[in-house]
Amino acid sequence: MAAKSAIRSESGKVRRVVVVGGGLAGLMTTIKLCEAGVPVDLFSLVPVKRSHSVCAQGGINASVNTKGEGDSPRIHLEETAYGGDFLANQPPIKGMTDAAPGIVYMLDRMGVPFNRTPEGLLDFRRFGGTLFHRTAFAGATTGQQLLYALDEQVRRYETLGVDDDNGIAIPGEKMVRKFEFWDMLSLIKDEQGVCRGIVAQDLKNMQIEAFPGDAVCLATGGPGIIFGKSTNSVINTGTAASAAYQQGACYANGEFIQVHPTAIPAADKLRLISESARGEGGRVWVPKSPNESRRGRDVPESERDYFLERRYPGYGNLVPRDIASRELFLTCFHEGRGVYNTRTAKNENEVYLDLTHIPKPTLKRKLAGILETYEKFVGEDPYENPMRVFPAVHYSMGGLWVDFERSADGSLVHDSPRNHATNVAGLYAAGEVDYQYHGANRLGANSLLSCLWGGMVTGPAMVSYRKNMGRSAYDASSSLFDGAKKREQAKYDAILKMDGPENPFKLHAELGQMMLIDVTIERHNERLDEVIAKIDELDERQRRVSVLDTSSRMNQSAQFVRHLSNMIVLARVIAQGARNRDESRGAHFKPAFKERDDANWLRTTMAMHREGPNGHGEVTYVRELSYAIAGKTLTVSDSVDVGLVTPRPRKYEQAGAANAAAPAAPKAGDASAKPAVSV
Repeated sequence: MAAKSAIRSESGKVRRVVVVGGGLAGLMTTIKLCEAGVPVDLFSLVPVKRSHSVCAQGGINASVNTKGEGDSPRIHLEETAYGGDFLANQPPIKGMTDAAPGIVYMLDRMGVPFNRTPEGLLDFRRFGGTLFHRTAFAGATTGQQLLYALDEQVRRYETLGVDDDNGIAIPGEKMVRKFEFWDMLSLIKDEQGVCRGIVAQDLKNMQIEAFPGDAVCLATGGPGIIFGKSTNSVINTGTAASAAYQQGACYANGEFIQVHPTAIPAADKLRLISESARGEGGRVWVPKSPNESRRGRDVPESERDYFLERRYPGYGNLVPRDIASRELFLTCFHEGRGVYNTRTAKNENEVYLDLTHIPKPTLKRKLAGILETYEKFVGEDPYENPMRVFPAVHYSMGGLWVDFERSADGSLVHDSPRNHATNVAGLYAAGEVDYQYHGANRLGANSLLSCLWGGMVTGPAMVSYRKNMGRSAYDASSSLFDGAKKREQAKYDAILKMDGPENPFKLHAELGQMMLIDVTIERHNERLDEVIAKIDELDERQRRVSVLDTSSRMNQSAQFVRHLSNMIVLARVIAQGARNRDESRGAHFKPAFKERDDANWLRTTMAMHREGPNGHGEVTYVRELSYAIAGKTLTVSDSVDVGLVTPRPRKYEQAGAANAAAPAAPKAGDASAKPAVSV
């Protein structure tokens, strides 16, 4: 039985929902909720404009086909499924790729300063895994421009009041209440396991509070800091997803971690050099001689090995990221060829990314943001010198399992409460924190698109869920929220009292180094067994850490201890999933199992948490999952919906290699046409 009022609970309180995360997915979810008249409490670990979405550089994909190449949303769907090695459910991809052109035009109307052609049309560049110019961009700071545009839209709702069911303004209420510098600690679940809100901590005064919510959406990004150094912001620990997983949410395909082929090696963190550098014509190479001591710009063309172009002439430098990263790794580690360091008299694990053949005005117009970053942190002029780069952990294809409802045309049922719902009733997930769109490998520039589309789907799904719920969270017993707050307060108080021999930051360094070496580009079962044993050891040792700061304000040390515990839990999910999956697919590569195994592994890894007998967390894997939503109990399996694009061998050695008999070119704008160049 639905609630009597969409705005007020039976007790008279304003009914709100909770969105955790102020990046693109969280902001778009908030916008769609507000458009439907649903008030939102928006939580962010940092100021919204510093959310990790701000770091995205290269662009956002949409098959607008302004260059007349025959591109279409259908081809975008095929290339996304193919690039992800067919591990992603295809109806959500279809919904995303069909909506992409409209999303880009919507952003244009919001004021995003996209680059344009001389005719005034939106400009598009190429990205990896496609033969089309499909990526709209705002220089090399696209994520920042998109984030700022959506932030402006949400700020508008922060000023708008909430009207009751009769259209009368409710005093003191705003459509969006924003809580910046708040850390989500846990979900609040009632006796039936329904999510009724969250417990969060104010990082300024360290106070812990419980917040009711008729539904909760996590849009908290990825877990890149589990790997120590990555291109991710230091806030990307995966702590919120880990907390939800430990409270019963399924975590899917955790083993699929994307390593970006081009980043700046550094002692502190790894700074991304966007794929847009290669999309604009950048070339990857190493000297043919392993002992080449001349500077990159002084090496003659005849003495350079453009190995990606040599090995993959069809796509060259724009093969997908998983393939490019493996080729760089092969060249440097296995072949012993890289950039020679005259001081150490050895080859460094670096290759050249060369833009020096491109006119400087063009580079400044299209890539100034990333080139300024390189010059600032390396101290070399990238306009005159080839850049030195190497792969770095970048993105998680896996995340919280979320559902979808397929429509008759193979896309999504609009407004279905199942879309982006986790297996915990009332809990949704959107953005990098979910697993839905990228399968075993994400194509570049699909991330911003999936965040925005995910928010556009999740908002209406939460609205539908809320309409069908019988009782508001605001009518639940106060003891539910008081008890959740007391539990988290007790956990935090216990952290403040920790005075053991271990240093939490050193433990994290051990975890990150181990995960970086053994659970990224190449994976070996014997090493993964050692990793899992080491994770158990770190789990035991982190219980004996010493908190280095016990102050009552801005206590980052105590917060880090909590995040470390949650990172260790997710590290186990990632490593165990990699150990179990005896095949090579996308970003998951095992030299001992080099082939993709569709017969046994064309399925989703579905991990569930349970407490072990010694207090350690354990990972269990299920092939089916039952959950309740909108008054129904549904059972879903780990099978992947591949009904739109048939799985086939994945090759990028030449254009059209995956389909020897490439069909005729489709007409421009024909969304149902087959691709001119099949991949």
